[in-house]
Amino acid sequence: FKSPRTKMGKSTQTHAMVLRAGGFRTRVRGRMQPGQLRRARGLAEARPLRTPRRGSSSGKRLQARRGLACEAGGQAGGAPGMWGQRLFAGPAEAEIEDVVGSHVEDAVTFWAQNVSKNKDIMKIGCSLSEVCPHANSVFGNLDPKKCLVRYIDYGNTEILNRSDIVEIPLELQFSSIAKKYRLWGLQIPSGQEGRTFLGSLIFEKEIKMRIKATYQDGTVIAQAEYGTVDIGEEVAKKGFAEKCRLTSGIDVCEEKKPDSSQLALRSLKNPIPLWGRRSNQSSFNRSKGQFNGRLTLDVKENLAAGDFNLGSNVSLAKIKQDQKLIEENEKLKTEKEVLLENYKALELKVEQTVQELQQEKTTTMDLTKHLETTLKTCVGTRLKNLAAKVELLKEIRHINISIRFGNDLSDAMEVLNEGSFTTLESLNELEKIWAEYNVAQEKIKTCHDENEGSVLIAKRNEVQQNLFMAVDVFILEVDELPLDKRLKTLQDLSTSLEAVYGKAKEGTNSEEILTKFYDWQCNKREEFASIRSETEASLQHLVAWFQSSQKVFDLSLGESLTSEDMIGNIDEILEKTESCVCKELEISLIEQGVVDKEIILSTYSQVLQMIHSEEKFIATLLAKYKDSVEFKNQIIDCLNKSPSVDYLLSIKKTLKGLKAQLRWKLVEKSNLEESDDHDGTEIEKIKQEITQLRNSVFQEIYHEREEYEKLNTLTQKWFPELPLLYPEIGLLKYMNSGGLLTMSLERDLLDTEPMKELSSKRPLVCSDVNGQPVLLKGYSVDVDTEGRVIQRAASYHRACGDSKEESGLLPLIFLFLCKSDPVAYLMVPYYPKANLSAIQASMPLTSEEALKVMKGVARGLHTLHNANIIHGSLHQNNVFALNREQGIVGDFDFTKSESQRASVSMMVGGLSLISPDLKIGKPPSASSDLYAYGCLLLWVCCFKKKSVIYIRFRM
Repeated sequence: FKSPRTKMGKSTQTHAMVLRAGGFRTRVRGRMQPGQLRRARGLAEARPLRTPRRGSSSGKRLQARRGLACEAGGQAGGAPGMWGQRLFAGPAEAEIEDVVGSHVEDAVTFWAQNVSKNKDIMKIGCSLSEVCPHANSVFGNLDPKKCLVRYIDYGNTEILNRSDIVEIPLELQFSSIAKKYRLWGLQIPSGQEGRTFLGSLIFEKEIKMRIKATYQDGTVIAQAEYGTVDIGEEVAKKGFAEKCRLTSGIDVCEEKKPDSSQLALRSLKNPIPLWGRRSNQSSFNRSKGQFNGRLTLDVKENLAAGDFNLGSNVSLAKIKQDQKLIEENEKLKTEKEVLLENYKALELKVEQTVQELQQEKTTTMDLTKHLETTLKTCVGTRLKNLAAKVELLKEIRHINISIRFGNDLSDAMEVLNEGSFTTLESLNELEKIWAEYNVAQEKIKTCHDENEGSVLIAKRNEVQQNLFMAVDVFILEVDELPLDKRLKTLQDLSTSLEAVYGKAKEGTNSEEILTKFYDWQCNKREEFASIRSETEASLQHLVAWFQSSQKVFDLSLGESLTSEDMIGNIDEILEKTESCVCKELEISLIEQGVVDKEIILSTYSQVLQMIHSEEKFIATLLAKYKDSVEFKNQIIDCLNKSPSVDYLLSIKKTLKGLKAQLRWKLVEKSNLEESDDHDGTEIEKIKQEITQLRNSVFQEIYHEREEYEKLNTLTQKWFPELPLLYPEIGLLKYMNSGGLLTMSLERDLLDTEPMKELSSKRPLVCSDVNGQPVLLKGYSVDVDTEGRVIQRAASYHRACGDSKEESGLLPLIFLFLCKSDPVAYLMVPYYPKANLSAIQASMPLTSEEALKVMKGVARGLHTLHNANIIHGSLHQNNVFALNREQGIVGDFDFTKSESQRASVSMMVGGLSLISPDLKIGKPPSASSDLYAYGCLLLWVCCFKKKSVIYIRFRM
């Protein structure tokens, strides 16, 4: 039942009620399609819906508590369907009803509603609109989540969800309203439809029905008229039905006024169903679900009284007997349908079997024709194929297939076993004495007492003597070994194996792998030899058969052989020969199996490990040999004694004399310049002498550095006692400064010029050394800071010296201490107007030049960071662009720590060079250096757009 839209709160909601034969059972929550006014319907049919249709009403499943709420009605060909129990109706008086057609089953059968019940239906709809939205859902056994419902009494369809079905209160459960009618005196010929034509005559139209009789199942036989049109005659005229003669029987009775016995019978057979109460009835007691009980009762009585006025004098036993007959009839119909389906399935299977047999017959005939054609050329084809295989076998036998059995690996192991260098007796003795020598050297290095040092030196000399003898024996033994040749052999062997097998997988060294390989190789060789022997024997047998057959078929021979004298059966000989040839080809051509590959690759890994192990041992021998030769050459002149420092002392003495002469000349030049009658020629001569003396002084200073470097090497490797034995030469200070510190240089020996524009923070003077302009940076130091300055400058100097020209750093030339003042001077190259600030102010770098310069700066930072040094003071005045293409990083203030250097605020183009992590108090790091570098790079590359850079950076 579909009621008109009813306002509930702020929304408009439409309710649908599904009616079942025998009474209202369930209520469906749903919506009416726009503009439709649904009338009451008594029956509906439902089927599962796999894919919901667009535009249909909402719905997934239509279920009731004890079965489907909507059941299919009607059978093929127009026979009335069975809905619930059939009813007996006796003859009745002629009766006329005004109905509205709702659904057409076939050309003569349709459903219709009584026009007089419309008001009652509207009242029921109003009651349902209040109660059903709060009713409990009904659960059933319908599997699909949705179903398509067709309402028999109205003809429309909609899609329902299972959750939309609810239980209707007992007060609103009624019997069926719509009736099933059949046109009087008509039957349907076989093969005719006519549903559409009948629908056009009765659907949604008010029809006058003259009732003639009633079937036992409730179907009413009547004459239908629409105005002056007799619907039955119109159907018969169109040929959709034909007239027939009605017979009286058990199923049809003349209509007359029902008596009390008929009413009792219909009350028993089709009572108003009373469903059991649901477990939860609270939903019916809600305020919104209240309705007028008197109204419902009146409607219910009107509906019941309008439809069923039956008698009550019918035997109950007769009813049960008829019901049993109906059930048996339904059972037989079901069995008939099952048998019919089985028959159709068997018929289909027979057809499929016949088709398969026909296909098999066709295939067999094609195969037979093919065999007949093949047999004609069988011998020729077989011999031709065998000849091709034998030809291929000849080619393969000329190729070495020993690699398939790992012969190259076994050959490599033989090479490794024959000339292997595993150990040397002299090497073991040398390692033992060398360890004692290193311990003695370490004790001397940590000794600070001269007397104790003398004892340690004496003990070391004894060990040194033994080491010298062991080194001599080791060198002689190694000289007799062909190490270079052996190493070349191993390298060639490794290269050849890697070319065949590729990169070896890592594995442990195991003798079991080699043993397994040898067993596998022997088995493979035996198998291959056996197959090759069988191949040769079978080919010889085939050749012998052909030779004997020649005598049989040669008619020119006087005494020819008969067929009985031929050797063997040619078919067996060919089969045997083909089998042997194919086996040998299979072994020779088909790729090896997984197990064989695993054995070969494991063995290859072991062989390669053996090669690398021996190569490593030879490399160790050569390295030890090189150290032994160097030790022998260094110690042979200083055996049992320490090296002499006389040459260094002589250089110092020469430097002392040159510096005295230089000072004297400087005083003489000053006196001449201060005199009133000085001679310019003589002063110029003195200046030339001063220049020569300065050059000589620096030349001797460089010689002194070279000698210090030699003594530093001897101290580091062989004679750690030199700083202890000769403290006056200052070797330890030189070593601690990384070769940067010199004791022979003084500021008054240089011709210096003050750099006032650069001396804002510390005294800076410019000078010239051997034609190179240099800059002297003065650092005020005391006893505590002197060591830190030397240590920081030494670390910077070592980092610069390790990379040399590729360091990207400003090199340090000398570090010396002033004897009269607490000042340390650092000598560095001087590049006037080469810093980024000066270049960008005069002639800015191009994009290409900027990239080259900043690449060098990045290299310099990389050098410092690899040495664990944080610059902390990178800015535009401390970065130099040599020749506008080589960028280098300048040094920093060695008197300050990293944090002190990084705390100085610097700006470039509106950008702060202090990184965000420094601003929040974090210590300087490589990241803070790179931040400053990024700002400089941005400034250099976009120098002409510095205002824009500033704004974007701030944003």
